[in-house]
Amino acid sequence: MTISTTKKLAGITAAAGLIIALAGCGSAPAATPTGSGNAGGAVDGFKPCMVSDQGGFDDKSFNQLGFEGLEKAAKELGVDFVKVQSSSESDFAPNLQSLVDQNCTLIISVGFALASATGESAKANPDIEYLSIDDTVDNDHDGKTDEPNIKPIIFDTAQAAFLAGYASASYSTAKKVGTFGGMNFPTVSIFMDGFKQGVDYWNTEKKDDVQVIGWNGTDGVFTGGFEANQDAINAAQGIVDQGVDVLLPVGGPIYQSAASVIRGSGREIALVGVDADVFETDPTVADLLLTSIRKKIDVGVYDAVTAAGKGKFDATPFIGTLENDGVGLAPFHDFESKISGDLQGELDKIKAGIIDGSIKVKSYLAE
Repeated sequence: MTISTTKKLAGITAAAGLIIALAGCGSAPAATPTGSGNAGGAVDGFKPCMVSDQGGFDDKSFNQLGFEGLEKAAKELGVDFVKVQSSSESDFAPNLQSLVDQNCTLIISVGFALASATGESAKANPDIEYLSIDDTVDNDHDGKTDEPNIKPIIFDTAQAAFLAGYASASYSTAKKVGTFGGMNFPTVSIFMDGFKQGVDYWNTEKKDDVQVIGWNGTDGVFTGGFEANQDAINAAQGIVDQGVDVLLPVGGPIYQSAASVIRGSGREIALVGVDADVFETDPTVADLLLTSIRKKIDVGVYDAVTAAGKGKFDATPFIGTLENDGVGLAPFHDFESKISGDLQGELDKIKAGIIDGSIKVKSYLAE
């Protein structure tokens, strides 16, 4: 695919999250059983399983975080689990069916791209419990999760991205910061929205004029996928060439392409990570990272799997926010000495304002 400037998908209900029909017909990769195999408090027969999106379990982002949450819960419960990795969209439906066929009692689908296939699988298997990471699975657009056996685990990352945007504007001397995404879906653009709102808040508070390149609040730069490939390099290069000194790539491994462009630029450009604290998950880019916008998928998955393992599955959606510590801003790590001495105090006040509602952050989840 080539880089394209796209518009938000029409017909997506704000409260519903991302809805996309992606059920495929490809062959499922071989599933990988693992775990301790020793009973340790779980109900009889409990078998949790997970299917990734095409980013894979080693994406150093949300697939990896989801897997770590499952692994920790399974170990503590003393049960085996199964993981199966998707290589393309056509793998989603057969991968889910392979987990059904292996008698999984809890199936976790990682990523909004699996929403359609997850909804169909849950409907066909009402006795199996499902966790949907990053999507409410509202395929009929009525504002509710389609099936009573699906628990959504979703994150209002605009709140944490607001803090990152403010911090980026504070750090920037070029008065230009940039962002680009994998695909223009709400779970991607929510980062970009919050980031821009944070920059705008900085400009209002400081009477400054820091520009955001790559996202105008409705439209922006996207690679067309979530791979660290030439399209991601081209997207990053196009933004870097416009003079930014902070860059936020949103879409799993595409940050790796952004890092390579930054290193090749010969300029001081800070990188902002997403999902995990990338400073910790990928030391190869640690020296570039201003901060990361975290959504604590591992914690959400761990809690939900543990509850289900003890026979207490609850389909009530979990929405991560600043208030419940489901989202947050990672430390500045090596950039601590490079930021303003006043910045952390300002961010603490802004966080408190977002939590008490005095500072409004717009997102499809907030609405």
